[in-house]
Amino acid sequence: MSRKARKIKKEPAKPDYKYNSLVISRFIFDMLKCGKRTHAETICYDAMALIKEKTKQEPIAVLERAMKNVRPLLEVKPRRVGGATYQIPIEVKHDRGIALAVRWLLMYAAARKGKPFSERLAAEIIDASNNTGSAVKKREDVHKMAAANKAFAHYRW
Repeated sequence: MSRKARKIKKEPAKPDYKYNSLVISRFIFDMLKCGKRTHAETICYDAMALIKEKTKQEPIAVLERAMKNVRPLLEVKPRRVGGATYQIPIEVKHDRGIALAVRWLLMYAAARKGKPFSERLAAEIIDASNNTGSAVKKREDVHKMAAANKAFAHYRW
């Protein structure tokens, strides 16, 4: 067995079959529970149909706009220096930003109660595309936290 250090290549993501979109395939993958892929696909595609019905726009365009509004550019990471723990602001890489945006949209869609999940997800995506909603507020909170801790940026290494 070779002990040489090898860089593992990241497998490229496959787009979904209906819209041929990588973002929708990320949503489907993050929605999976107990391997029920068809159930997650049904929920996601129902949400896209509701978005098209409510906004009279292409659902992919609305989703892309929502992702752009929710994706964070900065975040804070705790770093221990001396005896104290500082929140260090760091830039978010593109892939991590997309993952956080998808996670936040799904989390805040699940927090809404009283309707089927596809309707809640569609409502959260529409709100995010209009720059309102809980997921956008979360992004603003993360950015405020990073701005408040800008003085500790020199601890980044």
